[in-house]
Amino acid sequence: MRHQRRSLLLVLLLCTAFSGLYAQQDAQFTQYMFNTMSINPAYAGSRGQLSIAGLYRSQWVGVEGAPKTQTLNLHAPIRDSKLGYGISIVNDEIGNGVVQETYLDAMVSYTIEVSLEGKLSFGLKASANILNLDFNGLKNYESENVQGDNIDNKVSPNFGVGLYYHTDKFYAGLSAPNLIETKHFDNSQRNAKDTQFLAAERINFYMITGYVFDLERGFKFKPALLTKVVGGAPLQVDVSANFLYNEKFSFGAAYRWDAAVSGMVGFQISDQFTIGLAYDRETTALGNTQFNDGSFEVFLRFEVEKSVRRMRSRRFF
Repeated sequence: MRHQRRSLLLVLLLCTAFSGLYAQQDAQFTQYMFNTMSINPAYAGSRGQLSIAGLYRSQWVGVEGAPKTQTLNLHAPIRDSKLGYGISIVNDEIGNGVVQETYLDAMVSYTIEVSLEGKLSFGLKASANILNLDFNGLKNYESENVQGDNIDNKVSPNFGVGLYYHTDKFYAGLSAPNLIETKHFDNSQRNAKDTQFLAAERINFYMITGYVFDLERGFKFKPALLTKVVGGAPLQVDVSANFLYNEKFSFGAAYRWDAAVSGMVGFQISDQFTIGLAYDRETTALGNTQFNDGSFEVFLRFEVEKSVRRMRSRRFF
């Protein structure tokens, strides 16, 4: 069984990290609606207050060395201006350190009022990607000799753009968080008999939208959609439906097209603190393996509300 797990991990690493041509994708989140700034820089400052959020994702629990992702972001509007700012850190790890990427992002947004209720924001992001790749770590999982040059703290700059429109009940956004297609390493000049490895960033295009319906007895209902397009990878479509009760308790479900089903719950602990939990179950062949217990996410947000601008009701996005 342990050999079987290690063989599966090796396949995952080779297929998702650096075998042949790697069409690299951004880290994925089930609770992306609470982590919107990571995929759209125009969201920075849109909540009208200082917002600090952290999210931890453990994917394919039970599979040795499966991906783990940690994020921390902070954003707020700039006083007496139409500008907003944001800072984000994302750390993504596969294979217990075999592949580790850290993204350091800085965002700025500019918002204009386009109607009595509607606001349109333009966002710009500058980022640095720090990549570490240890081929020697693969020897811990399989006896085959996998050849390649290690990468130690390689820094690659990037930038991204986004548009975000919202009212009190509706939102829609288009974004491309990373526009530079960086090639991390390429040994194609070596002997043609050698295995070729190429790790290349790919542009991820996002479209998000959602609407909040006011229901009876203190309930709100929000259907939402996220679509991600990446060259060399299947189209990703996430459809979700969440309910909010009495401005305190939220619950819902999501479906990632041809990939996973998810359940989500959240609770407004106080005026400042919100916590959220999510669980994914793969609908692919991987989800049917007896040592894959699904994927888990934990989310925590802290917000500082200005007393003179205290919200009458909390925005559900």
